[in-house]
Amino acid sequence: MPIHGLAPSTRPVYPPHFHIEAVIRPNILDLHPYRCARDDYQSGILLDANENALGPSIPSSLLDREDGYLDLHRYPDPAQSAIKTRIANLRKLPGSEYIFLGVGSDEVLDLLMRVCCTPGKDKVLITPPTYGMYSVCGQVNDVALVKVPLVVEAGAFQLDLPKMKRALESDPLIKMVFLCSPGNPTGTLIPISDIKEVLELPSFHGIVVVDEAYVDFAGDGTSACALVEKYANLCVMQTLSKSFGLAGIRLGIALAQPPLIQVLSNTKAPYNISAPSARLALSALSEEALALMRQKVATLIASRARLLEDLKELQSLSLAPAIGGNHANFLLVPVLNPTTGKPDSPRAQKIYSRMAEKEGVVIRYRGNEYGCEGCLRITVGSEEENNALIERLRFTMTSI
Repeated sequence: MPIHGLAPSTRPVYPPHFHIEAVIRPNILDLHPYRCARDDYQSGILLDANENALGPSIPSSLLDREDGYLDLHRYPDPAQSAIKTRIANLRKLPGSEYIFLGVGSDEVLDLLMRVCCTPGKDKVLITPPTYGMYSVCGQVNDVALVKVPLVVEAGAFQLDLPKMKRALESDPLIKMVFLCSPGNPTGTLIPISDIKEVLELPSFHGIVVVDEAYVDFAGDGTSACALVEKYANLCVMQTLSKSFGLAGIRLGIALAQPPLIQVLSNTKAPYNISAPSARLALSALSEEALALMRQKVATLIASRARLLEDLKELQSLSLAPAIGGNHANFLLVPVLNPTTGKPDSPRAQKIYSRMAEKEGVVIRYRGNEYGCEGCLRITVGSEEENNALIERLRFTMTSI
């Protein structure tokens, strides 16, 4: 069954065991996408979309004319081709047909699961400890989870490839694999060679989704984007929330070959990216803004290294060295029991609460997750914030 809107192609599919028509739900393949007014024309006297021709009911003094916010009464461009082209150039992909935009990565995640997995039947594989929305999305969509935990000994947090392969080989109902790299909450990068092993597994006919929200903090050559042109069964998720510092505009990205991108585009809401978000995203992807983004990422990486060293000063208070790969903009640090020297989740939770409620520093308790007993996740802040963290954490740990 052809994918509506996808131009015919004679390009051979790799890996040869993958056929997207067998992964996408038949009703989705048969879907004729909703065609909205702005798909056809975006300029002129626009009397086709039942918009309010008198403009938004916000005083003009409160709107930024230079940013074009006075056009808020018009529906946004449903395609956002200019943004997609800039992302394709940034990630070294052939063109905008390799890019899908969502309202944050969570919309991309939910849409991927909906187009691939039949509720009450199909499954997805996840590798705990990992991003919690994979489980939430699975439950919302009535998609069962197959869990193959990471190898957590000594804070490795790496794929257990033999167990993953056995799970994928034994269960044909697994339609998707979700890999978080660098991991959340682990901060650990998955080697590209391990991702390729899963992509190449002949008995797995589904899609591998690599969630790279933090990849810009991991250094050059670490992104699975380099595999997208070759592998039809790969989808890479990224975001403007982290390295770009634009969490507030909620813009997520899927990078994949055109057939999967077309399916996602056919299924999405007509105007899912708002005009203000689109305008800010386009500005953030300009050459000037990209240079600033890289500068800030470099600063945060340097701050991460300093924070790692500063946290070592608290080892006498039973704070263990950070575990995981430290490839993101956060650190995962175990709190120990002063008597036993073992990870202590109740103590970590007390420190987390006291820091937020008494010291005004909010970190994240992660001790309930597999392999993260006693752990606190600490985001790398500004120099002033990091200094305050160390000072107040020292004071708090002295009293708990």
